[in-house]
Amino acid sequence: MLSSALTASVLVSPPVWARPSPGRRHIAVAASPPVEQAVRTEDTEPLTKEDLVAYLASGCKPRHDWRIGTEHEKFAFNVETLRPINYGQVCDLLNGVADTFGWQRVFEGNNIIGLKKGLQNISLEAGGQIELSGAPLETLHQTCAEVHSHLYQVKAVGEKMGIGFLGLGFQPKWDLNDIPMMPKARYEIFQNYMPKVGSFGLDVMFRTCTVQANLDFSSEQDMIMKFRASLALQPIAAAIFANSPFKDGKLNGLHSFRSHLYTDMDSDRTGMLPFVFKNSFGFERYVDYALNVPMYFVYRNKKHIDCTGMSFRDFMAGKLPQVPGERPTLTDWEYHLGTIYPEVRLKRYLEMRGVDGGSCNTLCALPAFWVGLLYDDESLCTITDMVADWTDEEREMLRRKVPVSGLHTTFRGGYVRDLAKIVVKLAKEGLQRRGYKEVGFLKEVDEIIRTGVTPAERLANLYKTKWRHNVDPVFHEFAY
Repeated sequence: MLSSALTASVLVSPPVWARPSPGRRHIAVAASPPVEQAVRTEDTEPLTKEDLVAYLASGCKPRHDWRIGTEHEKFAFNVETLRPINYGQVCDLLNGVADTFGWQRVFEGNNIIGLKKGLQNISLEAGGQIELSGAPLETLHQTCAEVHSHLYQVKAVGEKMGIGFLGLGFQPKWDLNDIPMMPKARYEIFQNYMPKVGSFGLDVMFRTCTVQANLDFSSEQDMIMKFRASLALQPIAAAIFANSPFKDGKLNGLHSFRSHLYTDMDSDRTGMLPFVFKNSFGFERYVDYALNVPMYFVYRNKKHIDCTGMSFRDFMAGKLPQVPGERPTLTDWEYHLGTIYPEVRLKRYLEMRGVDGGSCNTLCALPAFWVGLLYDDESLCTITDMVADWTDEEREMLRRKVPVSGLHTTFRGGYVRDLAKIVVKLAKEGLQRRGYKEVGFLKEVDEIIRTGVTPAERLANLYKTKWRHNVDPVFHEFAY
């Protein structure tokens, strides 16, 4: 049966996909807050599409259980040479944090690939970027405290090793060939497949960093409203927080080069998902979409098996050539959902994924922006009405033009900056009504909107003036 969190939502009676199939022992899935590992029991019966839909629906939870999850990546670099750190240094860094601050080590084979402490995880991205997946927290004050605690810990260990940390959307100085690949099996699979389906996949893997906010929903209808609002506004957020103006030691001519890369990475698993805005959208429609996204791998016997381009539907029928006769578990479904990269991603919560890595203030401001808009009914309804008549073509235009022109992008006779003013005002009002005194986390965003100068433009101005066309100072002046 489904979790109590789902049955306590506004879904009064179970829809078809929530009812156990006759004569079949149903799979129980416990709802969990953002970024918490799924709790599940799995039987020997083959998964059905109903099970996959029910898995997503099990994320529904009442408002008092809504939480805020954040994920943020950073570049680790050698303070002396400014080069990315190698895997040996990564090992020393992770072991140092584990020993000093009591984290549990996570291994793949004999290689340390991350750390875990309670519901927090520190993980390792393909090019050595260090990511914190934060615990599900109740207030933005807790989120900001978590950010500061994490940065304090990695800096305390890193400083002794000559390692610094930088929050930008794209590696500002080093070429793709200068970035070491971390020893995680899935990255080798990605590296071989991505050049076959897009121009920028390897750059996304090895040279980008992002900040992400993960938020809950109470019901299928609530999920739909939040998905549509956040997806439509993702380019607006990308414009406000644009922070990747450099490439290979020079200006790249864009505001958010990281966002631009996603326009030609892999069209099967990225984009603005026009079907989300159709009347037929819901949990089942997202499952249909995910089933159509080609697979990357299957994890069996502690090994990643390359299944690139294969169909999850064939896997469900036991017809995957790489693992003949094998059928997927909900863990496989989880893995598959995590290899889809649209601007907003649905798991058992919603992930807002469209923003460049940034300063410590950004790490607190980005979740504040989305909490103010999506966790307040009045703000959410206003946004929903505002974007209701935007067309697929307009949303795609914003996705493609905002990385180039940022807040100066034209839209319906005005500019994205005009939209951003409205949206930030709604976010502040939403935070005010929450009653936790969280509006102050949008102070930096207020300044960006007031001046019209994004982080990317500020960096570009410094590069042209104070830094005399040398990108190296960014590693010193903007390191955490």
